[in-house]
Amino acid sequence: MSRKPKKYNLFQHIGRVFKLNFLKLLRSPGGAKKVSLGFAIGFGLEMLVISTASLIYILFIPIVRLSKGSLPASIIGNVIGKLTFLPVILLPFAKKVGKIILPMKVKVGHNTPFSFQNLMHGDFSGLLSLLHGGLHVLIGMAIFGTVFGFIAYFVVHYFYEKEKTKRLNRRRTKDALRKNKINNHPI
Repeated sequence: MSRKPKKYNLFQHIGRVFKLNFLKLLRSPGGAKKVSLGFAIGFGLEMLVISTASLIYILFIPIVRLSKGSLPASIIGNVIGKLTFLPVILLPFAKKVGKIILPMKVKVGHNTPFSFQNLMHGDFSGLLSLLHGGLHVLIGMAIFGTVFGFIAYFVVHYFYEKEKTKRLNRRRTKDALRKNKINNHPI
């Protein structure tokens, strides 16, 4: 007799995936600093995915390796960043922040609207204007990614250390109970 798997709605499913990834993060090897740095980089780079049209993934692994962060933790940070929907929510704010940082109007060539038909015929001017129009968004999302990555570093470091001490206490308690059982057993 087999049991039917329990059905979850979308929000419960997202919550379960979030919790699973957070547990994986807290159990990943490498020490608190390495795991925190990897998570912060993955979470911060997730903010740049939309504004760079996913081209940031080309630099994802080299950035994590050069900074000596944990690659599994950075992947978990990237997944958690996706689950929070922060990059989508912050897009309008990022454009405003980008315009504050770079107030000049960026215009390259003719300001033509983007269409795939023109792109297929070899006209890249629409693509260029689209990319240069997104420069303000890219600047704003880079700032948001840096800020959220900085915050995430300290949050994950705190939770990692807390979980580590909790595991150590459980292990000590279990060892003490085992030794007590051995000492009280008559031979």
